[in-house]
Amino acid sequence: MPLRAPLALVLGLLLLVTGCGRAGSRPGSGTAAPAWSTAPSPTPTPVATPSPKRTGPPPPVRPRPTGLPAGLRKTTGVRGVALTFDDGPDPVYTPQVLDQLRAARVKATFCVIGSRARRYPDLVARIAREGHQLCNHSWDHDIELGRRSTAAIRADLKRTSAAIRDAVPDARIPFYRQPGGRWTAEVVAVAKELGMRSLHWTVDPQDWAKPTGPTITKRVTTAARPGAVVLLHDGGGDRRATMSACRHVIKDLKRRYGIVKLR
Repeated sequence: MPLRAPLALVLGLLLLVTGCGRAGSRPGSGTAAPAWSTAPSPTPTPVATPSPKRTGPPPPVRPRPTGLPAGLRKTTGVRGVALTFDDGPDPVYTPQVLDQLRAARVKATFCVIGSRARRYPDLVARIAREGHQLCNHSWDHDIELGRRSTAAIRADLKRTSAAIRDAVPDARIPFYRQPGGRWTAEVVAVAKELGMRSLHWTVDPQDWAKPTGPTITKRVTTAARPGAVVLLHDGGGDRRATMSACRHVIKDLKRRYGIVKLR
């Protein structure tokens, strides 16, 4: 019949449209495509940040000392007294001390910090040029240095002496002073190994605590005896009171005992 051909064409078109409209299927596969998930994505596991490497001094390896070890020098060995200045050089106060000592025509010992010697080599050179004594006072005022390993102590003292000699190539450094006076037998032994005697003190006016100038003067002049080693500071903070006290201390000690250079 004439209608069979158009009818067959219509049926074929209907089958084609129905097959293309099946969402999520592929022709001939019979398997539906997976639907998009609406569940939240899993939170990524945080990656641990590595701890920063230690940059400070190594930890102590021995107990805090309860007393002073043998081998410390505490007196001049003569009638005259010695003035010692710690924690410099300082660009403000060290020149003031040097000016006062030069005016009084006396010598002192400067216990210098290695990092500050590296920063202010001209002041270290002036100390030596004007005839004063140099003393190693550790690289960065580590009061626990004596409790660290022998290797750490040796490295610190050698580094400090090297900084001093960078400023004064032929410098003699006959003394070492432990920051805070926290001596151990080990730090005394290492200092000796490196050619330095361990220098303590007999008079401490505690000027590091910033008392007034008159208080510092009274403490020094009252406690001083023949052969005393006096501890003062030209660095480590505001030393205006110490500078004021020095004018009176130098005059008094020179008159009563004389002021000598440690040797």
